[in-house]
Amino acid sequence: MMLVMINIILATSLNLTTGVLGQIALGHAGFMSVGAYAAALFSMKIAESGMVLVDADGPTAMGTGIFLASLMVAGAVAALFGLVVGIPALRLKGDYLAIITLGFGEIIRVIIENVEFTGGAQGLSGIPKLSSFNTVYWVTVLTIAILFAFGRSRHGRAIIAIREDDIASEASGIPNTYYKVLAFTMSAFFAGVAGAVYAQQMQVLGAKTFNFMRSIDILVIVVLGGLGSLTGSILSAIGLTVLPEALRGFSEYRMLIYSVALIAVMIFKPSGLLGTYEFSLTKFLCWLRNPNKPRRVKKGGAQNG
Repeated sequence: MMLVMINIILATSLNLTTGVLGQIALGHAGFMSVGAYAAALFSMKIAESGMVLVDADGPTAMGTGIFLASLMVAGAVAALFGLVVGIPALRLKGDYLAIITLGFGEIIRVIIENVEFTGGAQGLSGIPKLSSFNTVYWVTVLTIAILFAFGRSRHGRAIIAIREDDIASEASGIPNTYYKVLAFTMSAFFAGVAGAVYAQQMQVLGAKTFNFMRSIDILVIVVLGGLGSLTGSILSAIGLTVLPEALRGFSEYRMLIYSVALIAVMIFKPSGLLGTYEFSLTKFLCWLRNPNKPRRVKKGGAQNG
């Protein structure tokens, strides 16, 4: 379940760049790794000071506080990297941007493997497990709420306008570069948060975990859910995380079935599971209260004749 929530944070954050902004980015695993190592080193340093962060019942109140602080540290460091990469990279688009972000992710992985304070190729171990289900659940809910509100704000509408026609949006007075960098940096922030949760859940980190294929996996989740659909990213993250585990009993055919399922969805639903549609919680709650209530039909056309 923890992995499901981590993937939801990753997918919904990448959806901001790839779906809402419309720019293909392949460096999300790089931002995740930056956040993971930042949070791990931060929490390990605090643990060395002698503070009681974990007891027999799990994380203490102090441990939970340090965990939340590590999320902020991870997000801030990842956002800083996103800002540094985004300012020059987002002047490009399409395949060129994808190649640059892919290169960034690989550069980060190589650096992590070759510097001493990250543990090098050996990685980091002994990371205190400060995450708990309830805390990560509310972090996930807060992430979704922030991204949903951002998408409905004037900033989100400006980013959508850039996606639809960047020349027209700039001509209408929208600062394209500012909003592109804002979306990219915000996406990197939440990728760092997901990395922090991953680090303190797994308690062991290695650079190979955050390779190119990790970025592809996240992108597949977003595309399968529907580019621009936050709800689609959530449902896709749940499905693509649970499905391989559900097929674990079919070890010989597990990845074959998984691949066929992906291909089938993309053939019959090329725009993704939900396309750009967003699930409305308000409409769902209204339906639960009165499922037999007929849908309202707007009058017009022949009815007015």
